[in-house]
Amino acid sequence: MADVPAARSTLRVLTFLAAQAGPVPAAAVAQHLGLPRSTVYHLLTVLVDEGFVTHLPEEHRYGLGTAALSLGSAYARQAPLARLARPVVARLVETTGESAHLAVLHGREVLYLVEQRAPHRPSLVTDVDVRLPSHLTASGRAVLALLPAAQVRALFPSATALADRTGVGPRTLRDLREVLRDTRRRGHATEDGEVTTGLASVAHAALDHTGRPVAGVALTFWSDDVDDGRRTELADAAGRAASEISRRLGARRP
Repeated sequence: MADVPAARSTLRVLTFLAAQAGPVPAAAVAQHLGLPRSTVYHLLTVLVDEGFVTHLPEEHRYGLGTAALSLGSAYARQAPLARLARPVVARLVETTGESAHLAVLHGREVLYLVEQRAPHRPSLVTDVDVRLPSHLTASGRAVLALLPAAQVRALFPSATALADRTGVGPRTLRDLREVLRDTRRRGHATEDGEVTTGLASVAHAALDHTGRPVAGVALTFWSDDVDDGRRTELADAAGRAASEISRRLGARRP
């Protein structure tokens, strides 16, 4: 694989700035990345000239610029995640005969980006642009289970954040932690009757190039029609689809 040190260093600087709560001194960038200060100053100067970084001279600090915002807006506009995932989800439906979808975390809800219905299968409340409580859905649990505990606590600071749909599902933060522990131990997420009575789902998380969970890939089916063995098969199929999407997103070891 080709390596361009200057390009890699530039991307590391932008990634570091994006992870900060606010603008930071150039010395902090150099220290964290292990780069010479002269190199960091040269990179920051170019990034300021191109609009990707803003220099605050009175504070002697640097933060992201408006060009970085434009990149983020372009990403949303082009919807690459949905485009990359759509054919994989379609093949998942073809091979399993069950309805499938891909959803991303949006606050403490999941937002459905891809929805593929299998013929002669149950109607679903999910659809593209629909949002549901993440802690009740298999796709949401698949993502939540791989997030840092502090991030999950920030999303669900108290039991009042745990919405209810069917009277089934975690009622306390302790319940939620147990659900997420079970998900990690099992290797995939499940839900049964917590979104819609009579329907169940299994899901795996898709990862980005940094290894972070970015989406849940799920299959939904009639609960009474699918025994434990078949559920395991469906979970494995969802896992293969999630791995393929992860590979497409640049994950090194999906």
